[in-house]
Amino acid sequence: MIRTEALDRLPVRTAVPALERALDDRGVAVLCAPPGTGKTTLVPLVLAGLTGDGPVRRVVVAEPRRIAARAAARRMAWLLGERPGGRVGFTVRGERLVGPDTVVEVVTTGVLLQRLQRDQELAGVDVVIIDECHERHLDADTVAAFLLDVREAIRPDLRLVAASATTDAEGWARLLGDAPVVEAEGVSYPVEVVWAPPARPVRPPHGMRVDPALLTHVAATVRRALGERDGDVLCFLPGVGEIARVAGQLAGVDAEVLQVHGRAPAAVQDAVLAGSSGVRRLVLATSVAESSLTVPGVRVVVDSGLAREPRTDHARGLSALTTVRASQAAGRQRAGRAGREAPGAVYRCWDQAEDGRLARFPAPEIKVADLAAFALQAACWGDPEASSLALLDPPPAGAMAAAREVLGAVGAVDAAGRVTDRGVRMSRLGLHPRLARALLDGAAEVGARRAAEVVALLSEEPPREYGDDLAAALRTARRGQDGYAGRWKQEVRRLSNQVDGGGSGFGPGPGSGSGSGKSPGSGVARGTSTGPHSGADPRGSRSDDAVVGLVAALAFPERVARARGEGAFLMVSGTGAELGDSSRLRSAPWLAVAVADRPAHAASARVRLAAVVDEDTALLAAGRLRVRGEEVRWADGDVVARSVDRVGAVELAVRPLKQPDPGLVRGALVEGLEREGLGLLRWSRDSEQLRLRLAFLHRVVGAPWPDVSDGALLADPGAWLEPELSRARRRADLGRIDAGQALRRLLPWATGEAVRLDELAPERIEVPSGSRIRIEYGGEQPVLAVKLQELFGLAETPRVAGVPVLVHLLSPAGRPAAVTADLASFWQDGYKAVRAELRGRYPKHPWPEDPATVPATRYTSARLKRS
Repeated sequence: MIRTEALDRLPVRTAVPALERALDDRGVAVLCAPPGTGKTTLVPLVLAGLTGDGPVRRVVVAEPRRIAARAAARRMAWLLGERPGGRVGFTVRGERLVGPDTVVEVVTTGVLLQRLQRDQELAGVDVVIIDECHERHLDADTVAAFLLDVREAIRPDLRLVAASATTDAEGWARLLGDAPVVEAEGVSYPVEVVWAPPARPVRPPHGMRVDPALLTHVAATVRRALGERDGDVLCFLPGVGEIARVAGQLAGVDAEVLQVHGRAPAAVQDAVLAGSSGVRRLVLATSVAESSLTVPGVRVVVDSGLAREPRTDHARGLSALTTVRASQAAGRQRAGRAGREAPGAVYRCWDQAEDGRLARFPAPEIKVADLAAFALQAACWGDPEASSLALLDPPPAGAMAAAREVLGAVGAVDAAGRVTDRGVRMSRLGLHPRLARALLDGAAEVGARRAAEVVALLSEEPPREYGDDLAAALRTARRGQDGYAGRWKQEVRRLSNQVDGGGSGFGPGPGSGSGSGKSPGSGVARGTSTGPHSGADPRGSRSDDAVVGLVAALAFPERVARARGEGAFLMVSGTGAELGDSSRLRSAPWLAVAVADRPAHAASARVRLAAVVDEDTALLAAGRLRVRGEEVRWADGDVVARSVDRVGAVELAVRPLKQPDPGLVRGALVEGLEREGLGLLRWSRDSEQLRLRLAFLHRVVGAPWPDVSDGALLADPGAWLEPELSRARRRADLGRIDAGQALRRLLPWATGEAVRLDELAPERIEVPSGSRIRIEYGGEQPVLAVKLQELFGLAETPRVAGVPVLVHLLSPAGRPAAVTADLASFWQDGYKAVRAELRGRYPKHPWPEDPATVPATRYTSARLKRS
């Protein structure tokens, strides 16, 4: 029986007529409805014709998270008086509950992506609702872009609703072709904000690390909230590890402690969402509880102010979640949980002054995440560049280039970026392309089941208590009875069913082989290693360590790492890596690093999950990065020439080269000049002055006088350093090159202007005393430093290339007395003060009252009389 009373209480009902009109008129709409209004549960039922007299339509609701998809389906089924699998069902990865009568199907955005790739028409579907689109998950953005393509090309009748819990809907409305925006008023109760910052400063989060002092403070704030307020308490924390730590510190509180996160068992999630059974509850949750889900009974929210977002270090090949400050929008969403059913309160564990400095909205995932999976989806869609997809934010060019490089390396796309048959198969596995490669190629070597076991471990990182040894984690998962082990076993079954182990080894496509023509089994299966994972045959006799190492190395060949002592390793990507002091992997000669992050300001990455491999496996997995050849470069302050066999940054064998290629040597010398500067050449004072004179003329006169800045000289070293540069072989040879002589090659000889160098920018100027004084050209104006008496009689300031020089007037002892760029004004106004100050100190020198009537001199008064 339909629960009509419950449906009528949902505030979004008042907005449904406007939404239906918008869809009838335009086929697209943006629905803005605050949390708790029923947009996720009532709207799909109405649009499907299950709550009124309207026509029955097939509706697909896309949710960003599995927990939200299951909860929404169960709630809608309850409103209809049914159980999930009837007219309302759901499909998430590894779980499907639908029947022949299903009209409303709730799916994750990832599942909908897979469905669109298989059936672009979405045959039989009338309406698609993208829920929580404001969260800007990459899959949701991609689904929206694909659906807009479908509507434009083949299904103009397909109705599309973008549903958001915030009022920031303008971008989505523009994306959907100026779609109507329908807003629903929520029934929100007042929420009191209590600012509860820590008493002492805490360290900001970096990587996955959160200061334990902050978690202790959050636990104390929860205890305070339990004591000061009534009702259930919902506490937001960034991740599973932090939830476990805070739960441990709350042992003994007078409440039932529950944990809600994406990894929690479905039964636990259902119990939390079902509401209280009379016992006060304390729910510790990640951001999954921000929206989509209603946790009944909550009157108090404690907000740690932290969240987890994906980040990718493309230069080091590291992708991981990182802890960040939650945005203002997330803070509002979290606080709103306390006011859904009655007035409530939110305790914010940061200072009020900090709140205004927080980001307004979370970063769109497309801006910060690893885009390899997105790039593969776009390639399968027929748009490898993603240039024609309707996206709110375009993918960053650098991230897309890195993604396409990964896809090429695993054979998912060809040289032109078009998807291969192998790439299509990878895209349908529901895995990151790296893991899809590991599953397909690993299955061909060790069998589908064993490859799937490792890939399932890599697709959802094991709990920290499983340790950092991937092989040990595999054994723990096999015998485990915890929630993670249950999900792992389910994923193993799913992946095993998708491959039969009959793949094509390392598969076709660039970079998918080792470069040596051998299969992975050639160095591992035949027992050529004496390490812990030597095996006899690729299908059954390999140890767990061997299988885990091989599959992990196939997934992350750039992270294969060789030991360099004391628990330190060097990955073939060039990134250093370090193990914890207690790790049993510290003595391994090689590792396949599966999970690593690089803490802020740390020189090396921190290994969190890895497997031991032998050298054969390491080289086979990372074979496309192996290079043998001559290497001539600038290192440790000089030219280093050697023959090198390397895999990425890891050097396998090195020997010196006696007769290196002259072109390579020249390139190394240029590299040295770029890294250490032009000071490697021989610069006399005249050479330095010549460079300053030329720089002055280039600035004041311009062409044809050359640019002699470091950048310009290094951009074309051959124009002025040849033939000496090609003859040089080492650092000492650079030091013999006369830089001044080399610079003269840049003078405009062809136009005849070179002969005017001394006229336009003379090295010296003759002053009235007859002395030839050097001009300094280092500043904005040329500088002439001369004794004051040597300028007697000179009324006008000397000029160089039309620019007045800056005259530094010196005392008879050569000390500065005055500075002027206008001699006439100085003689009239400034000279009297200088004369009054200095003539008593230097009585032997002339100090006439009118310097214009006295000849200039560099001698004393007595010497002048004798002459």
